Amino acid sequence: MISRRLIASRSPFQQIGRSPMAIRRSTNNTTTTTTAKDAATKSETIAAKPSSSTTTSAAEESTKSFAERNPFIFQLGVATAKTSAADIMVQVVVEKKKWNEIDLKRNGIFVVFGFAYLGGFQYWLMVNKFNKWFPTRARFATLTLGEKLKDTAGMIDALKMVAFDVFVHLPLIYFPCYYTCKEIVTGTSWNPLVWMKDGVTKYWNNKEEDCLAMIKLWGPSDCIQFSMPIHISMPFRHLVSFFWTAYVSFTRGGSNEEDNKLKRTLSVSGDSAKIEK
Repeated sequence: MISRRLIASRSPFQQIGRSPMAIRRSTNNTTTTTTAKDAATKSETIAAKPSSSTTTSAAEESTKSFAERNPFIFQLGVATAKTSAADIMVQVVVEKKKWNEIDLKRNGIFVVFGFAYLGGFQYWLMVNKFNKWFPTRARFATLTLGEKLKDTAGMIDALKMVAFDVFVHLPLIYFPCYYTCKEIVTGTSWNPLVWMKDGVTKYWNNKEEDCLAMIKLWGPSDCIQFSMPIHISMPFRHLVSFFWTAYVSFTRGGSNEEDNKLKRTLSVSGDSAKIEK
């Protein structure tokens, strides 16, 4: 009877041979293990799923055009191809040359100049430097026409860019570089100082005609260009430059300036020029 009572008085933990403390420890260990597994599973799930911001950025990037994703490379290709094509058009259409008579050396002037100056230096100047010098440019370009007209600071910066291009960049940098590049390709000297001297001398002799034509074309064109988004503004400039390059090719492309004067039929004013003999 006493033994039965002792057995009955034992707790369930004692009957199965385990103390209450051992059961608690086992339960805690099981809970901890389960919690760790759940945390690891959540971490793997989070790692497997990209963040919403990353997904949104990737989606926006995929919807952009090649020109928006690679503005420099795109405009560099356009600038190089455009200058070559414009000169070839003048030689074939205007000067009536056959394809096997194309002056490749003359065309090489435009290829080198289009790649290095128009595609390289001009992008650095009009995108990298203009964005620093004229801080409202990026914001102004995204506005609608009505908003642009109300944005006084943006319009002032746009006019400053036009003035800098027409009165500083083109007459003081572009033309001297073009004529020097021409001397590098067509000149007989290997002295860089001679290239620069001869190039600048020829530009000085043609400065009035060249600068007047430049202002008539690039003044209105710049007003449009500097109100455009940046990834469009440079390709637009190269499109306008196609016709400018054709003009320069026709009037300044040959190695002999006197021959060019005999062939010239267009003047800056738009009237037929008199043939000089």
